[in-house]
Amino acid sequence: MNFEPYPFEKLATLLDKIEPNIDHSPLALTIGEPQFETPDFIQNELRDKASLLNKYPKSSSEDFLYDSIKSYLFDRFDLDVKNSQIIPTFGTREVLFNFPQFLLFDKPNPVIAFPNPFYQIYEGAAIASRAKVIHLDLDKENNFLPKIDKDKLQDVDLVILNSPNNPTSTVMGFDDMKEWIELALEYDFVLLNDECYVDLYIDKPLPSLLNVSKEIGNVDYKNILVANSISKRSSAPGLRSGFLAGDENILEKYMKYRTYVGCASPLPLQYASSLAWSDKGHADFFRDKYKKNFEIAKEILGIHPPLATFYIWLEVENELEFTKKLYKEYNLKVLPGSFLGRNGMGAGYVRLALVYDEETTRDALGRIEKALR
Repeated sequence: MNFEPYPFEKLATLLDKIEPNIDHSPLALTIGEPQFETPDFIQNELRDKASLLNKYPKSSSEDFLYDSIKSYLFDRFDLDVKNSQIIPTFGTREVLFNFPQFLLFDKPNPVIAFPNPFYQIYEGAAIASRAKVIHLDLDKENNFLPKIDKDKLQDVDLVILNSPNNPTSTVMGFDDMKEWIELALEYDFVLLNDECYVDLYIDKPLPSLLNVSKEIGNVDYKNILVANSISKRSSAPGLRSGFLAGDENILEKYMKYRTYVGCASPLPLQYASSLAWSDKGHADFFRDKYKKNFEIAKEILGIHPPLATFYIWLEVENELEFTKKLYKEYNLKVLPGSFLGRNGMGAGYVRLALVYDEETTRDALGRIEKALR
């Protein structure tokens, strides 16, 4: 398999020969990793259940974790789902990589479509599945929303959406999601929305793709799946807790596949994850932090805050030169948009991950403002 270098490897190569200005402390807005401490109640539960490391976890996970995820889906989205419509996963990166391989294995000429620019695991899954890729290009002309010509859908087996989107921060509206669901049913492909940022909304709670499916009458979620994770909402990426939910006919077969993958979550992590999914207050706390960071960005850079995520998709004249300049003159790392896309998508942008406290965010954005001037 011939995988592309990860964006952070490309960044290291780009900056390798540059000596940063040591008058500034080193800072990086490159990785979407929350820099706030995981809440104490989650850490304490993990420690209290450490003695359970002497037991093998079930591939399907424990009932209490299902109950917490179902409670989250009901409280957050008013979705009443069954155990058979959920699979707890070891975060979402693993499921976004191995689910396409499971789904496309028996297809003689598999075809997968996903946004461009993108989270690179989608491309890795396509390569591992020997699938032809259709890029759903995101640019200023289409408001960074995924569109496709219907004549390309005849052979598509899987479409991965990502709303709220990484890296552009755009959010698909009801009508956009409705259109994609109707296409999935008409052309009989699986539609999966990566919703890992759905709880990082700025003002109004955002719906899940499952909400839209239910509202238009697809109450069994035929061909529809969503992936979600506590990594961002709970500032707990190391806990590796996520889930896949939707069409139970697909999930039943995928669960059999997962028994061979060996990605069962250890019991202490399941207990800690269960508490995290069940609690709303800490998610509100972190959301307020990111909202404040966007307010600082509006003040310093004059940008209009997005509807969700903690990313700014900042337009610049030359993203590679701007990235090098920021590092050399201000000891600040950002991620060039072209490292996140193919065929020119992402060029002219840098992605900023506002994952720090207010003071650090203000410092970083102040350096960017000076560089832009």
